[in-house]
Amino acid sequence: MAESNLQLSDRVLTWPNALSGLRLLLVPVFLWLILIDQNLLAFAVLAFSSFTDWLDGFLARKLNQMSRLGQLLDPAADRLFILASLIGLAMTEKVPWWLVVVVVARDLLLFFTLPFLAQVGHGPLPVNYTGKAGTFALLYAFPLLLLPEVLPEQAAVIVYPIAWAFAFWGIWLYWWTCGLYLLQVYNIRKSARSSSGILLSEEERN
Repeated sequence: MAESNLQLSDRVLTWPNALSGLRLLLVPVFLWLILIDQNLLAFAVLAFSSFTDWLDGFLARKLNQMSRLGQLLDPAADRLFILASLIGLAMTEKVPWWLVVVVVARDLLLFFTLPFLAQVGHGPLPVNYTGKAGTFALLYAFPLLLLPEVLPEQAAVIVYPIAWAFAFWGIWLYWWTCGLYLLQVYNIRKSARSSSGILLSEEERN
């Protein structure tokens, strides 16, 4: 029982939360570096962020430091880094703008489900493994998309297709997860309506 409490604790000062906070602070740094064409430094920041995204989850499980704050900070840092990466790469013409639209549209769609969940007293849906895999794929795709800018042409020819493979895989998982989330929202709403209907029937009988 104690382990369970740790996994859902209200602690703020934990290693995973510190890493998530650091990633949030690095978002504007990365965007500024890519916009001033400091591609090598931008790549280093983005690669470090991708590593800490894995590390904070590992430490949360290893040290039993999973917290409610961490459940908010981690996906927030991921989303902001993905958004900053997409905008920076698109503004410097390293990726097409349609990639920005495809990824951001998914997040906007899920954002608009929050009021429907709130109406039935349900909070945001927890991140599932498919969504996390999609996020990992995108966070690995972006450093690889930057890497050809600082590599010799011969090496860039090899890295570029790998980067886009990660990007397309991440997009597919991103939208697949979106479908799963929308189905969950539908089922939650349906269940809530059924429950309210049962309660009304009981009140009428009484």
